[in-house]
Amino acid sequence: MTVLTTERLILRDWTANPTDLARIYDIYSRPEITRWLAVSPGLPMTEPGQAAERLRIWQDRHADDNGRYGTWAIEVRDTGLVAGTVLLKPLPGPDETRLTGNIEVGWHLHPDSWGHGYATEAARAVMSREFTTGTPEIYAVVSPGNDPSMAVCRRLGMAHVGRRTDWYGGEVLETFVLAAPTSGP
Repeated sequence: MTVLTTERLILRDWTANPTDLARIYDIYSRPEITRWLAVSPGLPMTEPGQAAERLRIWQDRHADDNGRYGTWAIEVRDTGLVAGTVLLKPLPGPDETRLTGNIEVGWHLHPDSWGHGYATEAARAVMSREFTTGTPEIYAVVSPGNDPSMAVCRRLGMAHVGRRTDWYGGEVLETFVLAAPTSGP
């Protein structure tokens, strides 16, 4: 199901289609991706069957969200290639069992799709939609040293608010925030 479209992208649900599962495995088996996702058990993937398990985790996580939150495929309109993942969801608290009221945007792109602005375009689209619900601010949390993701945060206009340990079991994360746009008189 298509969630959003942009000028160049289709943001849609990941599916159990073999092509999607192969791409999930190709992205999440790569150390250059998973090294920044230390809070995700089971990564990097070591066998293709794990892609279906990851898809189920995402589907279960968002089953009650009615499409508001999700972990979605970023498909390039012109080629049909899935560039990676964009996510929007409540951040888990320090104990990781309860969700906070803080909303997170994130992205994980395949190296063959780096440098095209897809992460920025996809994140901007899901953030814009979320702001229409009344959410006052959206966070991005980035592992220290992940300079490319921090650059995406800056391109999105997010302010760096330092290293924080509020989420994901207290992991130290570079934290960025973007406040909802205000409508002037």
